[in-house]
Amino acid sequence: MITRYIVVSIISGILFGIMDGLINANPLAVHLYAVYKPIAKKSIDLPTGVLIDLLYGFVMAGVFWVLYTSLPGETGIVKGLSFALMVWFFRVVMSVASQWMMYVIPARCLLYTAIAGLGEMLVLGVLYGLTLRPAI
Repeated sequence: MITRYIVVSIISGILFGIMDGLINANPLAVHLYAVYKPIAKKSIDLPTGVLIDLLYGFVMAGVFWVLYTSLPGETGIVKGLSFALMVWFFRVVMSVASQWMMYVIPARCLLYTAIAGLGEMLVLGVLYGLTLRPAI
């Protein structure tokens, strides 16, 4: 069981990195996120980014594993989707709402962030729901 958690966590972290790259480096995102250019770093520390994404994978998989029996739904996939929506709200929606209130950022940029974040969380939620179940 712990081996499955470790494998799924690593896969999850790799997916985080891949999806973050696809979400943030595609031509639409580059255009929308140009608003951040004045404060954006000129280069990215790739090794640190990979480590952070792997850490996220372990944390997210662990939280899903701990909350599994408390999540709504009868099947793993429904629990995974429930978890995805919950994490999306706390991770993405609250961040987008804060940015909307504090900064001058175009609504289409915020909407893109919210939609892309939903997609990312749904992929991870499905992964967790199909692969992680605590011993009951």
